[in-house]
Amino acid sequence: MADDVWILGASMIKFGRLPDKDLLDISSEAALGALADAGASMADIEILAVGNQFEPLGGVGQQLQKQIGQTGIPVYNVTNACATGASALRIVSMAIKAGEAEMGLAVGAEKMGKARLGGGGATAGKAVYERHGRSGAVMSTEGVLGTDFMPGVFAQAGMEYAHHHDGVGFEQFARVAEKNHAHSSLNPLAQYQKVFSLDEVMGSPMMSYPNTLLMCCPTGDGSAAVVVASGEKLETLDPDVRRRAVKVSASVLTTDPWVDGGHQQPDVNTLTRNAADKAYEQAGVDPQDLDLVELHDCFATAELVHYDNLRLCEPGGAGDFIDSRGPWRDGRIPVNVSGGLISKGHPIAATGVANVYEIVTHLRGEAGDRQIEGATVGLAHVIGLGSTCAVHILERAAT
Repeated sequence: MADDVWILGASMIKFGRLPDKDLLDISSEAALGALADAGASMADIEILAVGNQFEPLGGVGQQLQKQIGQTGIPVYNVTNACATGASALRIVSMAIKAGEAEMGLAVGAEKMGKARLGGGGATAGKAVYERHGRSGAVMSTEGVLGTDFMPGVFAQAGMEYAHHHDGVGFEQFARVAEKNHAHSSLNPLAQYQKVFSLDEVMGSPMMSYPNTLLMCCPTGDGSAAVVVASGEKLETLDPDVRRRAVKVSASVLTTDPWVDGGHQQPDVNTLTRNAADKAYEQAGVDPQDLDLVELHDCFATAELVHYDNLRLCEPGGAGDFIDSRGPWRDGRIPVNVSGGLISKGHPIAATGVANVYEIVTHLRGEAGDRQIEGATVGLAHVIGLGSTCAVHILERAAT
């Protein structure tokens, strides 16, 4: 147990568009909430990692300290695309594993407001076919050989999966969004809590086939935080803190290996499979042991391909998995009971920590109406294009 890492406290604010609160307001709220949940204060924290994608040059971690307590501890400001929050948690966990700290705080916070869907675009003007840039390209590949437009990237991933596997089409992708909107209706912290029928999902405006508007995550503001401690530290704490502690059984971070075509179109599959396989081995669990999963469903197509990448179904069986209601709350392996990014929201840096918060809440039996009864093992997954994938496996374990 001395080498184990445990989550003692977790907090998440309600995601949404919060024009009356700035980045420090929302990050302070989550951080103080996690500390209170752990029965701790900043005086107990020996390392702080703060994830933020859009304002990282402002020293957000140091600014946050001025709001919640300046104690001179090491502070890491983290940016790693959509995996930013999960990377902050991993930094704190590794410091504890290394013996540099006994207790730490990881925070993910983002102010996005009503931002547009990210991505690239074709360059206007006269085409000059001369080699330029680091890769010696003669022209932009945007819209020709691939795309950086987020709905397009994940639409392409979904359509490629559908091309290679029977039983996957527009309806299967839409069923993912139908499920997540239904799940969010039970989550008071979700940005949206409205149920949509399958026909409404399929009939909403098309963004990038097969992703309609209701199959895309919204932008917004949000934050989440967790307090992490060593096993040795946990043994010294109050019995109620020990009872509610959740073990971090695996923490894995991967990036893209080289794959054919990867320079033209982001590969969201290989690094996820690599991270999942390593995490299962590290935790000593099988995918079928999972009681719930929070995965990166920035678009409905992303969730469906990740059923396969995370080994939640048989190879090529993602279509059958959603058709059989396998990932619903009452299914074989519930996925995105929170509503997922599609309906819970996706303030970039907060997402990785928020996914962990959701798993922790269920493992403690504190998820209210959306509770997965008897949950003991959960997996949190996030992927940031570029690309980076983080997988954490969490367990409720006797201490």
